[in-house]
Amino acid sequence: MAEVFTKASFVSSLLGSSQRHHRRVSTVPDTCTFVSGVGGSPSLKLKSPILRSWSPSSEFQGKQLLFRVNRGKPNRVSSRLRASTAAQMTLRIGKVQKWWEKGLQPNMKEVTSAQDLVESLLNAGDKLVVVDFFSPGCGGCKALHPKICQLAEMNPDVQFLQVNYEEHKSMCYSLNVHVLPFFRFYRGAHGRLCSFSCTNATIKKFRDALAKHSPDRCSLGPTKGLEEKELLALAANKDLSFTLPKPLQPEHANEGLATAPAPVPSSESLPLPSLTLNSEVSQERTLTTAGR
Repeated sequence: MAEVFTKASFVSSLLGSSQRHHRRVSTVPDTCTFVSGVGGSPSLKLKSPILRSWSPSSEFQGKQLLFRVNRGKPNRVSSRLRASTAAQMTLRIGKVQKWWEKGLQPNMKEVTSAQDLVESLLNAGDKLVVVDFFSPGCGGCKALHPKICQLAEMNPDVQFLQVNYEEHKSMCYSLNVHVLPFFRFYRGAHGRLCSFSCTNATIKKFRDALAKHSPDRCSLGPTKGLEEKELLALAANKDLSFTLPKPLQPEHANEGLATAPAPVPSSESLPLPSLTLNSEVSQERTLTTAGR
């Protein structure tokens, strides 16, 4: 009986120890990986943040286990790559050009105000100036823009001025521009040469006008620019901060004097017809007597 009892107690102790070891092993999650340690003992690398509260050492079948917790330190290389990628995307977004800004040539300029338009025309001298009225939402303007840029590249001596209709509506109303795309040609003392509207299908009209007015010419007189009625309309527009050019100011300042009625000459200042007739008769008599 003593031997049987001893064997039974030995078997029960073995079963208890195996169950304890089984419980210890079962607590290890599936995401753990065993790595051989420096001293030959296996080490366990944990991937779950729940195991951070465990003790740094334990026993597994009589061998010491080392737990290495991955605390999720940020990777400096990946963070730098992300920062550079974000900066490149920001630069690309900032460099996105609008359709009326693409293909611009050195002789193409966007007008910023009514004063800028008038001064650009007056400072052009004898150079041919083409004023292009466009709108960002105009499909015809967008389709015609690449060809206008090509013509500007082929004619570097011609100045192209772009007027955005959406930004300068009030100015366009004062200049009687109501159709888009719309073009006006100016040159020297001649002022406005022609004005018309054309599309991509009728680009020949623009080419013909450019070929007609592009040859070099000398103007006898100061540069005219906009017409006088257009300048007065711009000056009368309260939405614009525009002042008339200096040559026009003294003339319109004296308009009141020019419109005043002229004084009626008195009878004393009028020549007497009788005296004129008598002098003629006396001259005829002198000639006849001299001839005799």
